[in-house]
Amino acid sequence: MIRQEKISKIIDEQKKSFLKKDQKLIRHSLETVPIAENFVTIITGIRRCGKSVLLLQILEKNYKDALYLNFEDIRLSGFEADDFARLQREIVHRKLKVLFFDEIQIVAKWEIFVHQLLNEGYKVFVTGSNASLLSKEMGTHLTGRHLSMELFPFSYLEFLDFKHKTPDKASFLEYLKTGGMPEYVKTSLPLILRSLIDDILFRDIVVRHGIREVNALKELAVYLISNVGAPVSANKLNGLFGIKSTTTILEFFNYFKDAYLIEFAPQFSYSLKAQIRNPKKVYAMDTGFIDVASLSFADDNGRKLENIVYLYLRRQCKEIFFFKDKGECDFVTFDNGRVKQLIQVCYEINDENFQREINGLTEAMRFFDKKQGFILTLDQKDSFKKDGLTIEMLPVYAFITENNQV
Repeated sequence: MIRQEKISKIIDEQKKSFLKKDQKLIRHSLETVPIAENFVTIITGIRRCGKSVLLLQILEKNYKDALYLNFEDIRLSGFEADDFARLQREIVHRKLKVLFFDEIQIVAKWEIFVHQLLNEGYKVFVTGSNASLLSKEMGTHLTGRHLSMELFPFSYLEFLDFKHKTPDKASFLEYLKTGGMPEYVKTSLPLILRSLIDDILFRDIVVRHGIREVNALKELAVYLISNVGAPVSANKLNGLFGIKSTTTILEFFNYFKDAYLIEFAPQFSYSLKAQIRNPKKVYAMDTGFIDVASLSFADDNGRKLENIVYLYLRRQCKEIFFFKDKGECDFVTFDNGRVKQLIQVCYEINDENFQREINGLTEAMRFFDKKQGFILTLDQKDSFKKDGLTIEMLPVYAFITENNQV
């Protein structure tokens, strides 16, 4: 239980810090934030990707004033469901109709409180660092009353804006190494990303889910980050890191995904059971994690390149697969159940890998009856036509720039 006076003081002090946040870059996502009367806007994304900054930009673009409260403030560690009544009295006292709540989902029955605020005519924005905020934890109280979006680390185009650079090989190689976590882009201090990974594992997974095998969880996370672009199977990992249950490994996979640390692309199959059973390719939410946490001593640039393409596609859709039959195609994307793009990724095309990459892509093009496919590289450009199929080879930075999307 927290006293009314203390809640008021925390709101005042947090607002001072909130209004001072660095806004050197206007986030491209600002233009697509879903806002509607009688709906709560829910913004989720990995920790430290800029959700609070986006809230400030929403405030300055659309409203005169708002109440801001971050529930992860240590002074609110004892906040309980009963304290929402005192918070509401504070809201009424301040006569503010726009409310920004960071990480409110750590308090039980938050969705009931937000539902009540919507009924009373308040405009509510909620941010959280866990994907499950969008689903099971909202229960029935916010069903049909929420609009959701995801915020990611800086895209390549945002990175260019922030750094005042142009799209070319040099700037892309820099982005390939640093990734897009705002604080790391500003400072280049590896400790920032290492601390962030530890923070995500502990606060968003260990504490949230009551994990006892902490070391095993960390070792699995580092293993996955060290193997981006490679297929992984819970069955084959069973027994490693002291984890003796395939079910536990699958649970850890889900926790990584919910926390926006690691994602998995399934192998395409028309059978849902086969999709679940088959290995999945693993990708990190930011290529900077690969640079500071990977145990691999090999050149990671090829896998980082594939990871960046995955993140580019992930910003646009969630239906992303890889195709494998005789050959393999790295990415198959879908839009409303229809195949949208077929993409092969290769750091450098040469005589040794050219036929393999072409064959994997054309096999997928025939399977899905698509006449166009792409091979994305670091800096090569070409075009091929074969049996009525057109393959465009482009540098990744050119592909992203020409599509003019985040």
